[in-house]
Amino acid sequence: MELNGHNKQEYPPMHTTEHILNQTMVRMFGCARSKNTHIERKKSKADYLLPQPPTDEQVQAIEMKVNEVISRNLPVSEEFLPISAAAEIVDLSKLPGNVSETLRIVRIGDYDVCACIGSHVENTSEIGRFEIISHDFTDGRWRVRFKLL
Repeated sequence: MELNGHNKQEYPPMHTTEHILNQTMVRMFGCARSKNTHIERKKSKADYLLPQPPTDEQVQAIEMKVNEVISRNLPVSEEFLPISAAAEIVDLSKLPGNVSETLRIVRIGDYDVCACIGSHVENTSEIGRFEIISHDFTDGRWRVRFKLL
């Protein structure tokens, strides 16, 4: 089986949290997964295309929902599927043109499923607490910065 390589090693707890944040944004706002992300050990950021910025109450609700999902101690699993089968369960619009014929699909319990080549924890109990540290909104892009405690 030949898979695409990855150009960097993310911090697994933070990368898994990004998946949970993405699914939370999709569910709460009906938007696409993050347009752009930068995942690091100390703090990370993600950009979402939205018609207006989330209210302070919505930002608090995002943080609470991500922490609620983390606290469910969900298993994180992977499976390898042909691209045709993967297309039936995940959005493949962000994949590069030279993607392999086999994709790695990462599932976070019953909460999220996504094609991904990054590193993840085995269970959300390994993550810690999610905290939004700042956010801003410019020209339809909401950027959120977050860390794990």
